[in-house]
Amino acid sequence: MSSTVAKPRPKHLNLLQIRLPVPGIISIMHRISGAILFLLIPLFLWLFQISMESAASFAEFRLVVAHPLMKLVLLGLLWGYLHHLLAGLRHLFLDLHIGMEIETARLTSIIVLAAGIVLTLAVGVALW
Repeated sequence: MSSTVAKPRPKHLNLLQIRLPVPGIISIMHRISGAILFLLIPLFLWLFQISMESAASFAEFRLVVAHPLMKLVLLGLLWGYLHHLLAGLRHLFLDLHIGMEIETARLTSIIVLAAGIVLTLAVGVALW
């Protein structure tokens, strides 16, 4: 018989003290952005519906979208979409065993984060 002593496991896991690596943070953000995009499908469908019904409903659509709070919501959704797209492409490459080395995984994570922010700002400035 072996007499190995198991390490005591933490009883109360404090999620605020865990230091995730950048690829882990990007992976969690990918899941969160996907969930938010899924949950806000009714908003997208409603906006699409009122934009297509008639000229009067299109005017209502323009009023809704012109509100500063709605612009911020749509800008956040744009970031969520772009981040989800870029992180999804990164995950596809990882599934093909491309970029599996630690340095490459960290670099691609930083690229996904930066590209999502830069593309959001570029498209947001163009549409604002």
